[in-house]
Amino acid sequence: MAKSIFVCQSCGAEHRKWIGQCPDCGDWNSISEQVIEAGLKRTGGKGKALATSPITSINRESNPRRSSRIEELDRVLGGGIVPGSAVLIGGDPGIGKSTLLLQAAARLAAHGNRPVLYITGEESITQVHLRGERIESMHENLLLVSACELESMLATIGEVKPETVIVDSIQTTVSNRLSSAPGTVSQVRDCAAALIQNAKQTGHALILVGHVTKEGALAGPRVLEHMVDAVIYFEGDRGHAHRILRTVKNRFGPAGEIGVFEMTDRGLIGIRDASRLFLAERSTDTPGSVVLACMEGTRPLLVEVQALVAPTVYSTPKRSAVGLDTGRVAMLTAVLERRIGIPLSQHDVYVNIAGGARIAEPAADLAVLLAMVSAFQERPVADDVALFGEVGLTGEVRPVGQPESRAREAANLGFTHLLLPGENHQRVQKANIIANMRGESGSPLRLSAVRHLSDAVQKLLT
Repeated sequence: MAKSIFVCQSCGAEHRKWIGQCPDCGDWNSISEQVIEAGLKRTGGKGKALATSPITSINRESNPRRSSRIEELDRVLGGGIVPGSAVLIGGDPGIGKSTLLLQAAARLAAHGNRPVLYITGEESITQVHLRGERIESMHENLLLVSACELESMLATIGEVKPETVIVDSIQTTVSNRLSSAPGTVSQVRDCAAALIQNAKQTGHALILVGHVTKEGALAGPRVLEHMVDAVIYFEGDRGHAHRILRTVKNRFGPAGEIGVFEMTDRGLIGIRDASRLFLAERSTDTPGSVVLACMEGTRPLLVEVQALVAPTVYSTPKRSAVGLDTGRVAMLTAVLERRIGIPLSQHDVYVNIAGGARIAEPAADLAVLLAMVSAFQERPVADDVALFGEVGLTGEVRPVGQPESRAREAANLGFTHLLLPGENHQRVQKANIIANMRGESGSPLRLSAVRHLSDAVQKLLT
């Protein structure tokens, strides 16, 4: 006998009746009715003991990673695609998910022993073929199929026996065992679980494409991100040609790693020297502009931090940030006013990371503060200066991780002056790498250690 339940589309919580707000996750208007059929209950029984293996006897070399022949994608995945793994890729519509995966699928098919199966549920195989011709991603071992039914997908995978399976997208996949609509919590959860279990049993790699909500999070139940081995977000601004692939979870590599691509007519092209891309259009001798040496995963990256300080017309001044946490920018503004004495209570403050990058690490504090001071005083920071450092509420400059990599990147891009925390200054000196740090100008990199915000302001803006 069929019955109805009410399920939250955000967290998957089940309720007996419809309510406007889910009490579990707090989301509004996320509960929808689903009709389920009463099935057989699982019966208890005595389990069978399974064979165990010592961890020291497992040979990982028998299951090596497979390179996608796309360097930036391999970097994000931790070195390549692991057989038997499940990867979830999400991003805004039109950002380039299908384009990148089609490029990777063609290269995997060209260098693999078995075919690559591309299952599309949103497009016809003719549309995928036209895209493949445009981006030059064609190979006879790349098999296309248009399907939305889970049982048909599993039967096709069992017959083809591919090395890699790409499902575009998981929200369009439906199972005949469930009567709910495509994209609901139960359909996404059960279909993803069946595909992942099949990948683990047969040993092929599985890549799932997921939709995102208007807030930018992956649509569907939160448990979906726990089921897969890696979660990757595709980021980018339609006003810029570059795209950023960022991993937020990876069981086979470091989380937080990024890959940078440029969108062209022939698809996505990986950019190895991403710092030059973000600094390409930087204006020199301009107040409010500072170069930050940050880290994204294991990659050092130089970006431009811009600040604008203008008199406010409101009773409460505005604090706005793009590419940074707005709350942290408001806190740093208070530190600047209290510890340095710059009156910002009657000024609006706007901070931006040029080029569409997003920085989450505290090492950006010093760059944000000095950009504010430069904008307020209308004094530009020298063009050959890069800096990094975390700033506390008392104005002290705290050390950050991997200062050697940041210093090398700054020197490689031609910067001759690096402002950094005092403890990091000692680490860079002990590493004995200053002698080899000569940028494009040929001048050695000069280090300036600061221990308080007032020291940094005095060295750069007085």
